[in-house]
Amino acid sequence: MTELVDTTTELLQQLIRNACVNDGTVESGHEIRSVDLLHGFLEGSGLDIQRYEPVDGRGSLVARIPGTNPNAPSVCLMGHTDVVPVNPDSWDHDPFGGELIDGEVWGRGAIDMLNLTSSMAVAFRNLATTGYRPRGDLLYFAVADEEAGGDWGAKWMLDNEHDAVMADYVLTEMGGFGFNHDSGRSVLINIAEKGAGGARLTVRGTPGHGSMPLDADNALLKAAEVLRRLGQYRPAPQFDDLWTGLLDALGLEGDIRAALLDPERVWDTASSMGELGGKMLHACSHMSISPNIVHGGQKINVIPDAVHIDVDIRTLPGQNADYVRHQLTEAIGDLAEHVEIEMLNDREASRSSQNTPMWSAIERAVHAAEPTARVHPGLIVGGTDARHYRPHGSTVYGAGIFSPDIDMADFGTRFHGNNERIDLESLRLVTKFWDHIIRGFDEMAVQDAG
Repeated sequence: MTELVDTTTELLQQLIRNACVNDGTVESGHEIRSVDLLHGFLEGSGLDIQRYEPVDGRGSLVARIPGTNPNAPSVCLMGHTDVVPVNPDSWDHDPFGGELIDGEVWGRGAIDMLNLTSSMAVAFRNLATTGYRPRGDLLYFAVADEEAGGDWGAKWMLDNEHDAVMADYVLTEMGGFGFNHDSGRSVLINIAEKGAGGARLTVRGTPGHGSMPLDADNALLKAAEVLRRLGQYRPAPQFDDLWTGLLDALGLEGDIRAALLDPERVWDTASSMGELGGKMLHACSHMSISPNIVHGGQKINVIPDAVHIDVDIRTLPGQNADYVRHQLTEAIGDLAEHVEIEMLNDREASRSSQNTPMWSAIERAVHAAEPTARVHPGLIVGGTDARHYRPHGSTVYGAGIFSPDIDMADFGTRFHGNNERIDLESLRLVTKFWDHIIRGFDEMAVQDAG
């Protein structure tokens, strides 16, 4: 196993050094560099390897081990190769050096998610070279453009090369971090993801000369009041099994748990629980409304007749566009007659069932690493490529495993943050984790068939 961990470490370092920085423009990313690297790493193992490049430099790679049973469910290990931009001046070490320092690999993407992309590749190649044949097809998907929505990655592949990447089960990022508390240790595996979209609020007024503002119907002043009301509005909380599962994972009991299960107290209680913890608890229990962009006015001496407010909105499972529109209207109150609401890029929340043999395989793999840990289903408040697969019928889990030295607070500060890094123990655990899942999933299928 030591050899595999060394290989994962070296591959992670090379992926970091490729610096596939995705700033959201089609010209960025250059993920083809990591496609070249991974192709060279995987070839010679008897694998079927295909490369795709929808636009110059934006490459993805798919490798496949054919299954022995064409009717058995297929599994895809999906890791993205792009990373977010970085300010090198804020780092203690070169963010693209991939240096191994005091038992940790430093660099942009070490946590998000090149640690998983590299360990998936190593486990996948090891299965192939040792002659392992899964019951259903096993895919490795190194995908571009996750950090900017997947238009040139998972979304493009599912729209244009569907059969090449479609799988019954997909395992990807944003899971596996643990929590230590009085009743033991818990590990979150994510089964759901908040919806993401937004709305453009156009606040109307009446134009006039700026030299005579008395009692003017100034759209900008009305927009200021709309913004104030949005900032103060509190959507109703949603308490479901994902919420109670999170409280269980955090080990929250007694008065604090009671307060977080009280619709009248949950908001203020979350606000009192610290910068990262409170924000996460709020985001997991409420639809969020964040006005982030304002456009308005034409000239300094003209009273504006229209102001546009762009609002980022993240919904919980079950909350659709009609629900969002109703909430915005309620928040705006008696100014609603002056405001037009246009829904933008609406993407509903998605969720996968926990009652699957793959969930059982994941639990077994977690217990192989941490025998006493409890596994809980979780909700991702941001976005991953899981959202592209679930509408196609795939069951998708945000999976992984980290060492006990990395808790949610560490994960949160390193994710898209300065001094991103991953410890070697986490790389050891996660490389074994994928192998345990694939073999365990097949073992259970055989037992069920028997």
